[in-house]
Amino acid sequence: MGAALTRYRVIAWIVGVVLILLVVIGMPLKYAFDNPVVVETIGPAHGFLYMVYLVAAFDLSRRADWPLKRMLLVMLAGTVPFVSFYAERRVSAWVAAPQEQRSPEPVAS
Repeated sequence: MGAALTRYRVIAWIVGVVLILLVVIGMPLKYAFDNPVVVETIGPAHGFLYMVYLVAAFDLSRRADWPLKRMLLVMLAGTVPFVSFYAERRVSAWVAAPQEQRSPEPVAS
């Protein structure tokens, strides 16, 4: 499950950064300065990367055996600026918690 978590974490950060660029730079340029070049470039890239994010989130959710509601909330996190960063931290904690419970206790000598 470690590789699935790493894939999810990487794509969550990429989608988050691209979405912030789109909203913070692209949208003001398009609507305030009538320059849609950033939106026309970054918009389709975000759309493609979001699909990759959905696949990574689905893969991780199936491996971690999450309930449907948790999986859907994590998938939606890539649509709101800054939320993918928060979701990535929460997901990392959710995946790490069961692993800590399964770790063997030290053997006393």
